[in-house]
Amino acid sequence: MTDSRRGLPAVGALLELPDVKALAARSARAQVTEAVRAAVEEARQDPAAAPASEAAWTAAIRGHLARRERASLRAVFNATGVVLHTNLGRAPLARAAIDAIARTASGASNLEYDLERGERGSRYAHCASLLAELTGAEDALVVNNGAAALVLSLNTLAEGRDAVVSRGELIEIGGSFRVPDVMAKSGCTLREVGTTNRTHPDDYRRVLGAQTGAIVKVHRSNFEVRGFVAETSVRELAVIAREAGLPLIVDLGSGLLVSLEAYGLSGEPTVGETVRDGATLVVMSGDKLLGGPQAGIIVGDRAAVDACRRNPLARALRVDKLTIAALEATLRLSQDEARAVQEIPALAMVTAAAASIRRRAEAMAESLGAHGIPCRVVDSEGAVGGGAFPTARLASAAVALDGDPMVLEARLRGGDDAVIGRVVDGRLLLDLRSVPADRDEAVLAAVCKALAA
Repeated sequence: MTDSRRGLPAVGALLELPDVKALAARSARAQVTEAVRAAVEEARQDPAAAPASEAAWTAAIRGHLARRERASLRAVFNATGVVLHTNLGRAPLARAAIDAIARTASGASNLEYDLERGERGSRYAHCASLLAELTGAEDALVVNNGAAALVLSLNTLAEGRDAVVSRGELIEIGGSFRVPDVMAKSGCTLREVGTTNRTHPDDYRRVLGAQTGAIVKVHRSNFEVRGFVAETSVRELAVIAREAGLPLIVDLGSGLLVSLEAYGLSGEPTVGETVRDGATLVVMSGDKLLGGPQAGIIVGDRAAVDACRRNPLARALRVDKLTIAALEATLRLSQDEARAVQEIPALAMVTAAAASIRRRAEAMAESLGAHGIPCRVVDSEGAVGGGAFPTARLASAAVALDGDPMVLEARLRGGDDAVIGRVVDGRLLLDLRSVPADRDEAVLAAVCKALAA
């Protein structure tokens, strides 16, 4: 019997096909060659499915080339219902922030140049006054993420000494990273006080001494403790810190600038409240409820912030011009609460009315049905995500796709414009709570492309 694999064309012959030559003219020849080899190997593994014509070979090669050239980091549609999904990039940026990035990236900028004085300036000056205005703090500093802000603060104020923290606040955050491990890298020694469920003011007072460098409070942003519990507030800790002549560092996590109580979301302290309650430094993330780019933000006492700024570690943790541009634009939106809730996507999605989400879901389901994709609208529950409002359940609506949920999930995830949903009770749901309203048509197109027969 003749082995059909012997009849497969040679790599060199396929490279000479006119349409393959055209591919090589627009892409790196080495990449096209690898795509040809992959197509031949695929045919060798399954001879029955081998291309039967030059056009079929060209199509197979084009497909392999497209997969090789596909960017590793790609935009996807978050239809999980979790607004600040860490695995999916947390907060999407506002249009103003995206425009600011484009302007800054397209040419030179005054990143470290003082235009008024005509001399070298500091990248740390660009967002400081806005953050001070929005939080009531004396000064502010921006670094590359929330963990960096905490490490820099502790390293500056408590290196080689004890950082006193409640046992109930030694939490684990995303990716199996633990706050105590992050804090230990700052060069301080953790001094745990209290118990998992109850920590009182006297627990702190009893351990303070000459070896104490700072008191630390970590907001339990990603879980809630109920029942027989007690914790010492920022205001109470501020009094204790002042009496002992120590700094109080508060890791607030989410960076909420605008109260969301009017939308039924309570329990998450704002940065301004924490500053007013007497924290020396407040550290937070920029890409959670602040709604901006990934960044670590430190606000608070002028002398403490300046000490952080002068710490050599600050250079290793500094942010680039694009982050600064996006953060500044987001902060300017935050100056007007109504505008912030409307134009900062994270806040708009978190505060959206359930009825409006259902109307969007119904319109999408109708369009999908018209394209031959069976589905129906179901009630759903979204979440804020990003370690904020951990017990809040956001009434939502989702498009439930009919069919094997794992097959549907894989097809949507593998599309050119990936759509990420969630499987609940044997159904794949596309929850529109986490989809910006102006992206509905794009999501619809992506689903149709991936699923329509």
